Amino acid sequence: MFHIKTQMIMKKYLAEMIGTMVLVLMGCGAAVFAGADQPFFTIGTLGVAFAFGLSVVAMAYTIGSISGCHINPAITFGVYLSGRMSSKDALMYMLFQIIGAIIGSSILWFLAKDSGSTTTLTGANGFAEGKIAEAFVAETVFTFIFVLVVLGVTAKNGLNKFAGLAIGLALVLVHIVCIPITGTSVNPARSIGPAIFEGGVALTQLWLFIVAPLLGAAISALVWKGITVENKLATTE
Repeated sequence: MFHIKTQMIMKKYLAEMIGTMVLVLMGCGAAVFAGADQPFFTIGTLGVAFAFGLSVVAMAYTIGSISGCHINPAITFGVYLSGRMSSKDALMYMLFQIIGAIIGSSILWFLAKDSGSTTTLTGANGFAEGKIAEAFVAETVFTFIFVLVVLGVTAKNGLNKFAGLAIGLALVLVHIVCIPITGTSVNPARSIGPAIFEGGVALTQLWLFIVAPLLGAAISALVWKGITVENKLATTE
């Protein structure tokens, strides 16, 4: 019985690793191969935004029944602070998400290194010099909005059947606004993987794309606890 339980737990972590790998490879891949001003096909901001959102939708309905499909340490942190998972699971989710992001970034780097792409070869996040305050606020606020959507649609009384679609579309919306500011992270793993392979400025700015999303997630968990009625409904019926 213990062996079976251990296998089930590991499957959750592996699902998170695979899901995050797909998110980084597809989302960042769209930016690298088809973002703005490419010498080949260009889809622009809207196309990249949908690439990230559709990756989440696809993975939500693929691994959602296994791990819940967080594929984002900020979401995991928000879920943990909301009391929906243990600290051990939260830490392991984050670890495997980062591993998945590194794998996805390594594949993308290999495919893009000789492509002639005009962007970074890994889709690394970044902000303009002197725009650190704007970048920090953007990543905090947009992560807050994104994680709040996740907490809402996955609540006990939420519209769970449409959770994957709602979360994916919310990520599209966030990217449409935030791409011009930071390239949009709202996901520490999504930033860590590409930054490792990009190096340079991406690594020096990486702290912001870890701290700000986690702060936004913490705020969303706090706000959700203040406005939710999911637990109160059960006691008043």
